[in-house]
Amino acid sequence: MKIATYNVNGISARLPVLLRWLQETAPDVVCLQELKAPQEKFPEQALQEAGYDAIWHGQKSWNGVAILSKVGKPEEIQKGLPGNDEDDQSRYLEARVNGIIIGCLYLPNGNPAPGPKFDYKLRWMEHFAQHAAMLIASQEPVVLTGDYNVIPTELDAYKPERWVEDALFRPETRAAFQELLAQGWTDAIRHLHPTETIYTYFDYFRNAFGRNAGLRIDHFLLSPTVSAKLKAAGVDRDARSWEKTSDHAPVWIELADG
Repeated sequence: MKIATYNVNGISARLPVLLRWLQETAPDVVCLQELKAPQEKFPEQALQEAGYDAIWHGQKSWNGVAILSKVGKPEEIQKGLPGNDEDDQSRYLEARVNGIIIGCLYLPNGNPAPGPKFDYKLRWMEHFAQHAAMLIASQEPVVLTGDYNVIPTELDAYKPERWVEDALFRPETRAAFQELLAQGWTDAIRHLHPTETIYTYFDYFRNAFGRNAGLRIDHFLLSPTVSAKLKAAGVDRDARSWEKTSDHAPVWIELADG
């Protein structure tokens, strides 16, 4: 089973790129972030024609997450984080697909930091950690994936010294991510590629992609029963080079059957 995550940076503008990537790589399940589209503007028909059933949590102009599947329609479990009802931003969607609980998330950026946006990011991470703890305690197979807007270590940033004061790399952010991992989650990319330079995001400016000046901020966290089946993980870098593409590249994992 192949599961992918992709911050599309506007699903209406990037639909041709998304459909091309789906056709070329054919993942079984896809989590999308940053739809930037209200609920009624989601391209459900185009994705159905591509072979994917979908559920989504849209929001006009900003945010938005979706789960696509060609192995049975996702059974929605949760929209938004439980216990975080006052949050009106579309950043979390959870479903059961082919026996696995899939959590698709678009974690707040948090800049400028310090400030209200950074405080919101840390509060969101706290709510997310509480929910993640409940999920891992359930001992069910769980995949939590998406754009975390977290640079976990210096290895995950081109010239990390430039990011010291950024919300994605501040000590509070990295500590919250490490506390999350300490619950028992496996960072799939780092588990299989512990020392490699791997980036998932490249700014549009200063030829960042051409210079491989990127960040690793799109992550797969796997519960123990899922991590035991992990066969492969990687990044579809080529998609980042396509015309009118997102500033993120798709990230994927492959799980053994059974």
